[in-house]
Amino acid sequence: MLNENTIAIIKSTVPVLEVHGTAITKRFYQLLFASHPELMNVFNHANQRQGKQQTALANTVYAAALYIDKLETILPAVKQIAHKHRSLGITADQYPIVGQNLLQAIKEVLGDAATDEILNAWAEAYGVIANVFISVEAEMYKEAEEQQGGWAGYRAFRIERKVQESHVITSFYLVPEDGGAIAAFEPGQYVSVKMSIPDQKNTHIRQYSLSDAPGKPYYRISVKREDSQPGKDAGVVSVYLHEQVKEGDVLWLSAPAGDFTLDLKETRPVVLISGGVGLTPMVSMLNTLVDTNSDRPITFIHAAQNGQLHALKQQVEEKIGQAAQAKAYWCYAQPTEQDAGTYHKEGYVDLPWLQEVIPSKDAVYYFCGPTPFMAHINRQLLEWGVPAADIHYEFFGPKGSLDEAEKEPVA
Repeated sequence: MLNENTIAIIKSTVPVLEVHGTAITKRFYQLLFASHPELMNVFNHANQRQGKQQTALANTVYAAALYIDKLETILPAVKQIAHKHRSLGITADQYPIVGQNLLQAIKEVLGDAATDEILNAWAEAYGVIANVFISVEAEMYKEAEEQQGGWAGYRAFRIERKVQESHVITSFYLVPEDGGAIAAFEPGQYVSVKMSIPDQKNTHIRQYSLSDAPGKPYYRISVKREDSQPGKDAGVVSVYLHEQVKEGDVLWLSAPAGDFTLDLKETRPVVLISGGVGLTPMVSMLNTLVDTNSDRPITFIHAAQNGQLHALKQQVEEKIGQAAQAKAYWCYAQPTEQDAGTYHKEGYVDLPWLQEVIPSKDAVYYFCGPTPFMAHINRQLLEWGVPAADIHYEFFGPKGSLDEAEKEPVA
């Protein structure tokens, strides 16, 4: 436990972290990769280049300082990050390395303002925070390995089927190369895929939501092809999966992880809203509800540019048809002539339309998609008076801010 003096010092740095947090974390990653280049095999290079990882870490450090005397307040955020760490294979012996470079970054960015007293307080506080993460992650590693069909690290899965779902999304049906059982998962969770790509210096790891219900003899991921550019990391993995990987090839997967999950104990109506490839965890949730004969009313809403970019449409419609209490609605921003009669709304999802197609506001809401889309949906639901406790969403990649995303265009 931290003493009162250390807590007071840490709290005194909160205003500084609010201003300089991202500069500190940017410098931190520079120092980290310079001293331990092997860690470039763990982190998503595209998120680094785009600044997403630096911003996410800055927000975490800020929250830790703000609630240093009440760390239980940030436990949900700790668990969310811990799921990512367990999925990536972050180990306890890497935490001292992180601490050393984080303190060095604080010292360099703040200069004379980073007194010995402040640095010593942060060193002590970091030790406490790191131990929280290590403890939570140790339990997750144990559960992932010891559950039926579970495993440690990465396991080889063979691509049994590769199916093009739209012009930009392809599904991969994955079965264990060793022929053994596979771990169950909660609808909404993801797996990490580790890939060594020719002509790429480092290993790449990406998380992909599982897009079918648990209990099948396979895992399914549905991957959107992202545009790649020479010298850029964004799209490297998805393009390789789409263009080079074929049926019979092997992918290396970590056990399922993630805290964005469908509450199967809930009995109220459920509303699933997605944009673009954000439908993947939503389809997993829908399939689970129908396959388990849930009597909960289900409203499934998906937004896409047009029918050519609308993946898994037929599968969702077939699944909806198996449940009398389920309805699906499509919203196309820019429908083509071929889409005539195949969608329910042109333009963007808005509150009047949501109020029209959702039978009752008293429901549990899950949504996923591009961050500006999620910010828009979140604002619509809050304006309607939906309690924040009934609203659940998932960021693809490092956790961002829906408030900041409000400034970006929805499409």
